[in-house]
Amino acid sequence: MPIFRLSDRISFPPAHFASNSGLLAIGGDLSESRLLMAYRMGIFPWFSEDDPILWWSPDPRLVLYPQDIRISRRLRRTIRKGAFTVSSDTVFDRVIEECARIRIENGEQTWLIDDMMEAYAGLHEMGYAHSVETWHEGRLAGGLYGISLGGIFFGESMFTRVSDASKTALVALCAHLQKRGFDMIDCQMTTPHLMRMGAAEIPRKVFLKKLSSSMQRPTDVGRWNVGLRLP
Repeated sequence: MPIFRLSDRISFPPAHFASNSGLLAIGGDLSESRLLMAYRMGIFPWFSEDDPILWWSPDPRLVLYPQDIRISRRLRRTIRKGAFTVSSDTVFDRVIEECARIRIENGEQTWLIDDMMEAYAGLHEMGYAHSVETWHEGRLAGGLYGISLGGIFFGESMFTRVSDASKTALVALCAHLQKRGFDMIDCQMTTPHLMRMGAAEIPRKVFLKKLSSSMQRPTDVGRWNVGLRLP
């Protein structure tokens, strides 16, 4: 399959043209309007500091339906004991910075370079990007962030400093999305961690069909109020 080179015009080729690896296009920019168009089409940016901007639509696609979140008995006990408190959209910049920092500390590459963090901070200011934070003894212990459009939450990254902190954030997010009738969380890339928590792979064509339907719903723009509640 060809890899498309994007121009200054804000447009994308259809996601089903992506290569076997999931790579669809190269170039363009990280403007808010381009990013929002990409997510609505099932495309997302993912690249390292020395790379050009790369746009992806993998096949299969990992998704998590909020009602299918898998909560272990140990995690359920931890949540019920009140080990964490949960907030949302209070320290978005810190969450995304921690997502990048923890990868660097582990000797891993990160796609969360300054340009990416600035772009998502802009989407947060517009009310499209959200963070869920978990706190332990008054300190930020974990969290996640992503984009909300229509009936889908596009999960971007998560981090944890205290065991079960990011899992608790995900449980809280799923309860919030389930209450508001969201269709699914787009997890993008397959990881064993997310599969253990109930995520599943679906073919890209199935994902794109569900995406098209979900994008017909109005987007919940503005600050979220996510609390800690077991789904």
